[in-house]
Amino acid sequence: MMEQIEITEEQFDRLSRMIKDTVGVNLGSHKRELLKNRLRKRVSALGLKSFGEYYKYLQEQDLDGSEIANMSSAITTNVTSFFREADHFKFLKTQFLPALTAVRAKAGNKKIRCWSAGCSTGQEPYTIAITISEFLGANHGWDIKILATDVSRRVLEIAERGIYKLEHVEKLDASIVKAAFKRGTGRWEGFALVKKHLRDMVDVQYLNLMEGEMPPRNSFDFIFCRNVLIYFDKATQQAVLDKYHKCLAPDGLLFLGHSEGLAGGHKGFKYVAPAVYSKA
Repeated sequence: MMEQIEITEEQFDRLSRMIKDTVGVNLGSHKRELLKNRLRKRVSALGLKSFGEYYKYLQEQDLDGSEIANMSSAITTNVTSFFREADHFKFLKTQFLPALTAVRAKAGNKKIRCWSAGCSTGQEPYTIAITISEFLGANHGWDIKILATDVSRRVLEIAERGIYKLEHVEKLDASIVKAAFKRGTGRWEGFALVKKHLRDMVDVQYLNLMEGEMPPRNSFDFIFCRNVLIYFDKATQQAVLDKYHKCLAPDGLLFLGHSEGLAGGHKGFKYVAPAVYSKA
């Protein structure tokens, strides 16, 4: 049984400040027990005896940032599924993609670029790929790239593989299962692999929204950032929205989680549909 390592108020304050500065996640004092429970395994895994030693390790020995990545994976909740908040994908397929592709095809620019920020284990970017593929049909000839990023390297490994338990895939419409997944056999019995033509659309990369270089200006036709802003305080939310605004093409769309909306508003976006905003 794991030793019950306690965390002092000072240790919590130091660690929560570090998490805020490096990952952007805002942990109020009421999250002290959550932080203790989520990070206790990391303290033990490193052979340390206290959260004070863990903080010192992060400051002095985590030279490559690998433990910061482990810490961020531990404290964030990666809840996702295929076609989660399905009305967004319906809007994409029935309204945005028809308008976008009509303009692009007329201009001879058959490219679609999007970003799934906070992609977790990959169900969201693969759902985007499935939606675009369904709309365009077979042998469409379009150049499609979906950037899928997260601050957790652990979940990105799952997203990169594109292998999921069959029980989660079988909940989808039978036509989608047939078109998008390959059932596993042998040791992969009970799992499903996202088909190669869909995996080829998705570029999985590590990205910390608080650090590192953002994609170039006007890079994306639309951005999905759903149930990510809820982890940030209002100042950080505004800073992240500023970054998305720069990355979106003119008239590009931003999809947020239905529980988020534009917290505090943002002059760079205008309402289009529930939790959907266009670059103003």
